[in-house]
Amino acid sequence: MAKWILAGVNQLVKEPDTQSTIKPTQVKVKVSYALVTDYDTMVYCGKIPTEYPRILGRAAVGIVTEVGENCYGLEKGTRVYIKPTHHCDDCLQCLSGKKRNCGDIKVAGKDFDGALRDFLVCEYNSVAALPSAMDDIRSLCIEYVGMAENIYDKLHLSAGQRVAVIGAGFMGNIIAQVLIYHKVIPIIVDNEAEDLIKAKTGGAYFAYPADEDLHDRVYNVTCGDMCDAVVYCGDCNLPVDLALTLAGNRKTVILCSQSDLKFELNVNAVIAKDLTIKSVSNAYTYTDAVINMMINNAVNFDMFERRILTDFDPAKLFAERANALFGEGVDNFAAARDDKMTILKLIM
Repeated sequence: MAKWILAGVNQLVKEPDTQSTIKPTQVKVKVSYALVTDYDTMVYCGKIPTEYPRILGRAAVGIVTEVGENCYGLEKGTRVYIKPTHHCDDCLQCLSGKKRNCGDIKVAGKDFDGALRDFLVCEYNSVAALPSAMDDIRSLCIEYVGMAENIYDKLHLSAGQRVAVIGAGFMGNIIAQVLIYHKVIPIIVDNEAEDLIKAKTGGAYFAYPADEDLHDRVYNVTCGDMCDAVVYCGDCNLPVDLALTLAGNRKTVILCSQSDLKFELNVNAVIAKDLTIKSVSNAYTYTDAVINMMINNAVNFDMFERRILTDFDPAKLFAERANALFGEGVDNFAAARDDKMTILKLIM
C-alpha cells in the first residue's frame, strides 16, 4: 500500500501506507481512479496554500473493502464516489445542527487529505454508492455537474430564460448542458473555436466568440434585454468584466471556480446596473441529486478527451502540469489549460 504525500511546495513523495484499522462508523476504500485536476496542481505548486504534509486528490472513485459495524447502506464490494467536501463542524451553522448550511466548507487535497493513495479510510457518509448505470470515469465528474446544479439553484431561473456562460472549457460546457437540462437557454462565449464546437455538440445553439460583434449578437438574441444572468468560469481566458457587460439590469452574475482565483470587478458597473454577485466553488450536498441527473443523461461527456494512465509517476506528472500552467513564459492560466481528462488508474 502506498500514498503520495505533498511535503511542501513542489515536493510530492511516495510513502508506504500502514493504516489498516477502521472505526465502527468508517469504511476502507480501495481507490480505483483519481482525476488529476487543476485544483490539485495549484495546491501542489503553492498557488493554493495548505498545511503540510497533505495528500492531494479532489476527485476519485473506489471500491469498499471493509465496513464498520455501525455503517448503513454500504457493504464490501460497493463501488463508491469519494465526496470531495465536508462540513467544518466549527461554524455557527454546524454547531446549531444545520450542517447542510455550513459556512466554511472543507475541500479534499487542501483542508483534509485527498484520494491520491491506494487505500482511504473515512466516515461512511463521506462516500456515495454508485449505481451500476454510472461508470467510474463519468463518476469522477460528479462535483463538476454538482457545481453547475448549484449555479442553477442560485439563479432561480424559469424555462426559456437566457444565461450567458463565459468560458466553453470543461466546466463551462457542463454548466451549459445542465442549464439546457432545466430548459434554460445558454449563450456560450469563448475565443477558442474548438471549445465553441464542443459546446454546440453538447446542445448549445448560441455559441459566440468574444469579438466586437458579441454585444450586438447577445442584444439581438435577448430582444434587447441582455442576459437574465451570467456565469463566469474562472478557467476561461476572458476578462471577468465581460460578465457585467452581458448582464441585464438588476440581474445576477455568478463567479464559478474550484480554485482560489483572484477576481477584479468593475464596481462602478455593478452599481450602475444594480447587479447581484454570487459565487460557486463546490458542490457540497449535491452528490445524490447529481447521480440521479447523470443516470438520466443530463450531461454528455463523450466530447471530452480522456487520458487514462496506468503507469505513472505523480511527482513527475504534477511537476509537468505545474510548469505548463505556471512556468516561465506562461502569461495566463486559462490559456494554458488542458481540457483533456487526465485519469490515474490505481486498481489493476
